[in-house]
Amino acid sequence: MRRAARTDANHTEVVKALRRIGASVVSLASVGAGIPDILCGHNGLNWLFEVKNPEQPPSKRRLTDDEQAFMIAWRGQYAVVETAEQAIALVTA
Repeated sequence: MRRAARTDANHTEVVKALRRIGASVVSLASVGAGIPDILCGHNGLNWLFEVKNPEQPPSKRRLTDDEQAFMIAWRGQYAVVETAEQAIALVTA
């Protein structure tokens, strides 16, 4: 049985910031199985973001085995972000 999905403390901040710049954002955090936390659409491109909390020690910010497997297999845009600014910089570059 799957545990309840947890989101990092900065997840909501990243979602709100992306929406403020006009991006479409869907939280995928409850999906599990290594699927990234956020699906973001901006300027005709889609991004998958795995959100990690920069306030956690590095050992807590590592990708899980499922997250790492997904990242390796994914053939589209994918990024691990720790801040809203990082996510915005990627989608607006």
